[in-house]
Amino acid sequence: MNLEFTKMTGLGNDFVFIEDTANEWQLTPEAVEWLCDRNFGVGADGVILVRTSEDEGAQYYMHYFNADGSLAEMCGNGARCFVKYLVDHQLLAPDVNATVIGTLGGLRPVTFIRDYAGKLSTATVDMGEPILAGADLPSTFTGQQVIDQPLETTEGTFAVTCVAMPNPHAIIWIDDVDDAPVNTVGPIIERHEAFPNGTNVEFAHVSKDGTIHLRVWERGVGETLACGTGACATLVAAALGDRSGRQATIELPGGQLEIAWDDNDHVLMTGSAAEVFSGTIVLPEDEAASC
Repeated sequence: MNLEFTKMTGLGNDFVFIEDTANEWQLTPEAVEWLCDRNFGVGADGVILVRTSEDEGAQYYMHYFNADGSLAEMCGNGARCFVKYLVDHQLLAPDVNATVIGTLGGLRPVTFIRDYAGKLSTATVDMGEPILAGADLPSTFTGQQVIDQPLETTEGTFAVTCVAMPNPHAIIWIDDVDDAPVNTVGPIIERHEAFPNGTNVEFAHVSKDGTIHLRVWERGVGETLACGTGACATLVAAALGDRSGRQATIELPGGQLEIAWDDNDHVLMTGSAAEVFSGTIVLPEDEAASC
């Protein structure tokens, strides 16, 4: 089965895009895993279907799969890439500089800047209000906020601050992100019983100049070079814990994002996106998918 795709990246957080404006593709988790496999497939952190929106508030809907085939509520880097796809592939009119996209986590307004050729240069995504109540994350923590709460694991006890954007995040503050136990502690906390739906895990440090350095273990993916919702959740966690103001530069392995927690309690994320290449791939018959 031939499948046309476009590979896109937001600060190294990469995605296989499939234009599905007729809402025809039904990808199984196995098909998504195969596409994301960096040895046998295209290679990516996730798959995004570009669909028309059933919500009157948005023209297009971002249907996002993690690399393990599971659906995710939202992906910040994916959202910027999604709008770049709409702009660069002329799915939006050339005089438009703002849109609203549909996601599993709700509608997301996006403003963007075009370059001299009319293609998207940077985008600012309104990520909405953070979810802070322990039960709403969801988690087994109680209270209206979960700030530096002890979490016992087989690797020791860690103080976590929890924020959903709307996908869940557990932020851990450390002295040096280069030495962070991302690949050992990350998967343990991702599947910890305190998080019934799993969680993303952030390891963060605030430097003297206010920059927040961050590494992320993504739920259903592993460590990624960047995570937009993770950067947003970390800025909120820093502000809640008096480690930062409500605006900061987030330094990730793949590059920088500008995050602001606005006065209306919405979190705004600004960054770039890029198209890497496009092509056609043949889905193996044993990787079930239908069109």
